[in-house]
Amino acid sequence: MFRWLNGPGSAFRDPLPGSTNYLNAYDPAGNLIRARTQTSPRLNNAEGGADADSEEGMARHALDQNLAGGKPIPRETADDLMPFPMNRQFRAQPVLSEELRDEIYRLISQEGKSVRIVSEKLEVDMQRVGAVYRLKTIENQWIQEGKRLATPYARAVNEMLPKTPAPPNSKSRAIPHESINDLPVHAATRNQLFHPVPESMHFNRTSAAKVFSRDLLPAEHRIPHPEMVELAKVAQKHRGRDDLVKERREELEKEEAAVLNLKRERTAAREAAALKIENPRWLFRFENIKAESVGKDGRARGGVGARYGVPPQDRKKGQVKIPTRVV
Repeated sequence: MFRWLNGPGSAFRDPLPGSTNYLNAYDPAGNLIRARTQTSPRLNNAEGGADADSEEGMARHALDQNLAGGKPIPRETADDLMPFPMNRQFRAQPVLSEELRDEIYRLISQEGKSVRIVSEKLEVDMQRVGAVYRLKTIENQWIQEGKRLATPYARAVNEMLPKTPAPPNSKSRAIPHESINDLPVHAATRNQLFHPVPESMHFNRTSAAKVFSRDLLPAEHRIPHPEMVELAKVAQKHRGRDDLVKERREELEKEEAAVLNLKRERTAAREAAALKIENPRWLFRFENIKAESVGKDGRARGGVGARYGVPPQDRKKGQVKIPTRVV
């Protein structure tokens, strides 16, 4: 055991910066496989060179492994991301780097970008973008309140996981973190249908959506980023005209900003109209309502109590409990 710790295992004593340092990334001699080094600097240090624990040994090890014969070390491959050697089917999935999370928070809080625009620009799912913004807001609030953060623990965990870096500048293309435009499965499309169509009929995605449900939108309108489809159509129609694609992207960003400002104005107007009574423990909000807003059946979305849900009607007498519609 001590022979391995002082020999090939010494490569894990001071992990390589910017790498996951899993066992599968090294050969039995302790050399980084993707760096294609001929000798093991750790083994040389242990045999009589500089002490591996000394500053000189650590600097030499970092220099030898980072240069790898004058060439930069490439990013981890799929084989390097297997933390468990006996489970070759598992691959560690990348997480957002701290710089990328700071960039997400900066674009939303300082530049006023919407979640949709930030998701498209950095190629991160909208739900993840929203979660990052909320968590970073809480983190900054805790820092202002003087609360202690588990920064060393977070740094140690991030060093063991692959990370998606932030783009070096605003003009650089972001490295995709995940698929951001997957089509969500609608409840109306879970039924298997056999719909006869005449040969002379033009049957497209809009027609297929109407077969499942009258109110169901086609696929290109239900994806998280329908504007990406429009930009792809413009780019395909006007090939080589990047200026037209850029103009259309700016127009879409302006439309998204206008919608976002309208939502903010409505929220601000609602907050201003509400009467707030605050005490040391609670905050009471009083708003004017109309009794007619609940609708004829008392289940309208604008009615009071819609936020907390409406109890089902299946246990009441006189309610129809059998299916009344066949798909």
